[in-house]
Amino acid sequence: MKIFYRRYLPHIQPPGATLFVTFRLHGSLPRDVLIQLRQEYEQFAKQMKALSKTRAKLELDRFQKRLIVQCDRMLDLSDRGPQFLKDPRIAKLVCETMQFWDQQRYDLLSYCVMSNHVHVVFTPLPKQDGTFFSLAKIMHGIKSYTASKANEMLRRRGKPFWEHESFDHYCRGENEVERVIAYVLNNPVKAGLVDDARAWPWNYCKFWN
Repeated sequence: MKIFYRRYLPHIQPPGATLFVTFRLHGSLPRDVLIQLRQEYEQFAKQMKALSKTRAKLELDRFQKRLIVQCDRMLDLSDRGPQFLKDPRIAKLVCETMQFWDQQRYDLLSYCVMSNHVHVVFTPLPKQDGTFFSLAKIMHGIKSYTASKANEMLRRRGKPFWEHESFDHYCRGENEVERVIAYVLNNPVKAGLVDDARAWPWNYCKFWN
């Protein structure tokens, strides 16, 4: 399992950590926006080299969270690009797939399916060899299956469905896990789609009664 890897943005998975992941439809954000975000992160990282290692990690973590929130806002406000997840069949497919892997590859804590992106919070489970299921393997399992089935439903052939890149952040402690779950569930409320998070049909929280 790779603890750190990157495409446009850094991806870090400490063993046993709870992860907050946002994945989105292909074409939902322009590629030049992603490149700009990576450049901003790398420029900020260079500035942090003057600080102590502990302080630099803290500041980089805060900066990355701000980038994720920025992207989330752009996705919520976007009236361009695909909106396939508005289709109840597709939204249900994505929800059921995330539920399928619960307690097999991860402990599923929460998710929210919006029109062009998905938020999910989970804790990867350990395998028999003592290592944890990797973020890359988990996301590939979710995205590859749903992409194939969704394209079949929509009668799309040979076209990408999800973006390869995902935005992810690992939570540091139970308090942050709680804040992240609240942020995820509040997404449709913030977007003005419902008044109560429980009223959104594509919201899930393990701790709801």
